[in-house]
Amino acid sequence: APSEGILKVSNQNLIEDSKKELIVMGRNTEIIIEKNGTNVAMYKIPYGSKLFTKPDHPVKKGQKICEWDPYTLPVISETDGIVNFVDLIDGASITDATDEATGISSKVVLDWRGQSKNLDLKPRITLRDSKGKVVKKADDNEARYYLVPETILSVEDGDKVNAGDVLARLPKATSKTKDITGGLPRVAELFEARKPKEGAIIAENDGKIEFGKEVRGKLKITIKSKTGIESSYLIPKGKQVNFNPGEEIKKGEYLLDGSPAPHDILRILGVEALANYFIDEVQEVYRLQGVIINDKHIEVIVRQMLRKVEIKTSGDTPFLVGELVDKIDLDELNKKLVSEGKTPAKVDPVLLGITKASLQTKSFISAASFQETTRVLTEAAIKGKIDVLHGLKENVIVGRLIPAGTGDSTFKYSKIARERDMELQNSKVKTPEQLEVTK
Repeated sequence: APSEGILKVSNQNLIEDSKKELIVMGRNTEIIIEKNGTNVAMYKIPYGSKLFTKPDHPVKKGQKICEWDPYTLPVISETDGIVNFVDLIDGASITDATDEATGISSKVVLDWRGQSKNLDLKPRITLRDSKGKVVKKADDNEARYYLVPETILSVEDGDKVNAGDVLARLPKATSKTKDITGGLPRVAELFEARKPKEGAIIAENDGKIEFGKEVRGKLKITIKSKTGIESSYLIPKGKQVNFNPGEEIKKGEYLLDGSPAPHDILRILGVEALANYFIDEVQEVYRLQGVIINDKHIEVIVRQMLRKVEIKTSGDTPFLVGELVDKIDLDELNKKLVSEGKTPAKVDPVLLGITKASLQTKSFISAASFQETTRVLTEAAIKGKIDVLHGLKENVIVGRLIPAGTGDSTFKYSKIARERDMELQNSKVKTPEQLEVTK
């Protein structure tokens, strides 16, 4: 613990093992250290972590709160029972493997799909009672644990296990060296809003997990909510699903681990969750090098990436459905329409990569200075665009003071002077009646 305080646990799903230690069974659990009503520290802890302090109990500075194995994903028993291997056939879906370093032999799940196309196996561990009946878990689902290839079994068929015991472990893929050369492509991937290769799958709604049949070599998983909303996902073979059939999943929880696509976070969890994700991911790369960057710099970039919105229903606006519009301009127009009693447009936020966002600016001078100069200038000429020089970049290019710092006050005075000139000009223009009098 970085500080003394009271330990709070969000999304509490804990079980007590035979050693009276608390095991975290939640997939989206966070521990919070609270002091005088303020959150001093917050950490996300993985499934299978051991918690050494009970929730709502005090912790001291430097005290060990929890621990977990960073190299494996455990499969943990949620109840007492007797182990029963199902579809774990020696030589087909399971084999004995010896670790070269330790010399220890263990049973490892094989990819049975490659052995024979006729085999339709679902390797799993089922927990039964002394009468041979399948044991039920606390959520009233049967205690069945499905296993993917490369899973190392920690128990034998017929073993008696208690709640909190590890049934099997899946080794995690070794992470690449996280130096700055490996980190910078990750930063570029984030800011260009690219879809990651090993993408996570995020649940779009609350509901119960259902495993379906294989579709084109992929496992079909459906989430059914109590309100009747369904969402289906195809899981690549060999991937470990974080939930078992019948378990409840909440919106935003990871069905499959990995790097989530930023567009999915925006669509499912919203703008705030996306901004927090960007800050955490970018900071992680630089933090490993001891580089301190203030969050505001990342926030400014994210704001520019979220500047556009997509029209869903146009209302009384002149825009077309699917058109990308500047958020600030649309907010002003919608406000004006509401005051006039008209129907405003409904929109969805859009995430653009920094390259695309730079080419979507109002200023054609700014866009032309970045990329695709000929196309940008040609398009501006065809449309007869006018650049009002509101931004910093376009003012630098034409050699004017930038509208920031001391230049900002100059721009304000210029604006006031222009408005006064217009008022004077309007007051000097004589009406037809005044012209008749002067004659």
